[in-house]
Formats: sequence, C-alpha cells, structure tokens
Amino acid sequence: MPRMSRVLTAALMLAFAAPVAAHHSIASVYDRDKRTTFTAVVKQWRFVNPHPSIVVEVTPPGGAPARTWTLEMDNRWELAELGFKEDTLKPGDRIEVTGDPSRRDANWLYVRILRRPADGFRYDHHPT
Repeated sequence: MPRMSRVLTAALMLAFAAPVAAHHSIASVYDRDKRTTFTAVVKQWRFVNPHPSIVVEVTPPGGAPARTWTLEMDNRWELAELGFKEDTLKPGDRIEVTGDPSRRDANWLYVRILRRPADGFRYDHHPT
C-alpha cells in the first residue's frame, strides 16, 4: 500500500473513532445501584453539546469541607425541548439532586432528578 494511502486510512480511522469513543453508555459510566441524593449550590451551568453539565458545591454534613461535583445531564436537544436554556440555572441557585454516581470519577453524577425549591422547578429524567 502506498504511503499516502496508509496516511489517509489512518486519518479516516482516527476521524471516525473519536466520536464513537466520546459517546458513552450511561450504564457503563454511572452506577444506577448506588443512587445518591444531596443539596448543592450551583457554581456553573454549561448548556453545551452533547451533554449539559452543572458544576456545584456540596457541603457534606458534619462540617467537612465543601466539595466540587460535576453533574452530567441528558442530551442538550432533549433538555431544550423541555424548556432548558442558557439561563435556566444560575450561580448561587440551591438545588436538590438525585442521580447515579460515576463508576470511575469521584464527585461526578448523572442527574435523574433535579429540584430547585426556591421556585418549584423540577426535572425528572425518564430514560427511553
């Protein structure tokens, strides 16, 4: 095989492999059997593709230092259909979250239920 063909083949393999590796099965990354619930304060709302995320600060009971968590959500387009926008969550919002913790990364969670008690906002993830 000529050198140019090998280079082109390698480039195409990399181009198609990256999107496949980037998309993941929720069940393979997050543990449904260890559902976790906590109250947190929003630090940042990232309404991005493919999965919006929320960076929050969680203060554990008993006076332990606060920890930063990243909360991954459903696909951006699905959230947009439900009315989510760039300004749906704001820094300082107090939220209650229930979700599946990451199997690999400490302080990562896949959101199943999100509530903002201040105004009654509620999101329930319903897998298809």
